[in-house]
Amino acid sequence: MRSSIAARMVWRLVWQIGISAVLSVITCYLSIIVLERMTRDNFSQRSFLRSLYYTFGETPLIMLGCFILFIIYMVLLNWRRFSYYDKLSRSVEHIALKGNFDDQVPVKMNNEVSLLAHNVNLLVLELKRSLDEERKAEQTKNELITNVSHDLRTPLTSIIGYLGLIEQDRYRDEVELRHYVQVAYDKSERLNVLIQDLFEYTRMRHDVIPLRRQTFNLVEMMNQLLVHYRLSLETAKMTGKLIANVGELQIEGDPDKLVRVFENLLSNAIHYGAAGGRVDIYLNKLNEAAVIEIVNYGEAIPAADLPHLFDRFYRVDKSRTEHKGGSGLGLAIAKGLVDKHGGAITATSDGDSTNFRVRLPLTQPSSEQPS
Repeated sequence: MRSSIAARMVWRLVWQIGISAVLSVITCYLSIIVLERMTRDNFSQRSFLRSLYYTFGETPLIMLGCFILFIIYMVLLNWRRFSYYDKLSRSVEHIALKGNFDDQVPVKMNNEVSLLAHNVNLLVLELKRSLDEERKAEQTKNELITNVSHDLRTPLTSIIGYLGLIEQDRYRDEVELRHYVQVAYDKSERLNVLIQDLFEYTRMRHDVIPLRRQTFNLVEMMNQLLVHYRLSLETAKMTGKLIANVGELQIEGDPDKLVRVFENLLSNAIHYGAAGGRVDIYLNKLNEAAVIEIVNYGEAIPAADLPHLFDRFYRVDKSRTEHKGGSGLGLAIAKGLVDKHGGAITATSDGDSTNFRVRLPLTQPSSEQPS
């Protein structure tokens, strides 16, 4: 355990005073002996020393000499430290005034000053990290604004265009009119989805999404989810199957938020895995946790895209068309919601299948004993 800096400084001062006092006394008496021998054959110098001796007395002269020597020894013993203080001050000034956060304060001595220099380096390193994070956050915000502007502008432009045709009566008959209205309505629906996703993602990033926790059976939820998506599966000419090795998995969480997670994963499986013809949902219990795997057998996700699947606005399809991709926020929202429940979500993909794996903590059984 590192000793107190104040105690170390006091101890250093004490031994410096002691050493300086001893050395000053020894040096003073040695100086007297040397002067006596040097002036033995010089009558004028010896007379001058005797006059000082008779004027001030022996004790005051010795005390004065010892005091002067004591000051000299104290300065000599602390000179390296004083020089280090000066170098430390210049380094800190260089970092503070010019913003050179890649520089470091030199740490050379093994004392409280070097400890201070080490802590200053830690402070500079943390400040540099904070500034880098701030720049990264600013860049992320700019990217967010750019992506949102792009995604919102596309359907909005279509809505304005078709409504403009209707407002100017530029349609041949009622059939074409209804077509324009339908296209504008579809674009409005997409715009609404984008705005809702963005709103929920923003709330999640600022940790303001409340979780209405309750205990529920995850197996029953997934069964209901498959029933709800039966028509979507049939439309995509796919089948869905729930494979569970347990009849009940009790989860404590917000059912509405977790349904949003699994709806997103199932929708992705249907959208991108239609070529495989089926979606399998596996439910297992592993080490006091529920493991949910949603597997489709369509086209594999490229290995380069897997680490970025849960980044906001990331799409495997780089064309960013509304028919081939969603808002780009669905998986980011799903990951955020799973994280808020204390779980984890991962994705793997090979030539045969794509697997989204969600791990959620199970409800712990009550420890209360019956009375």
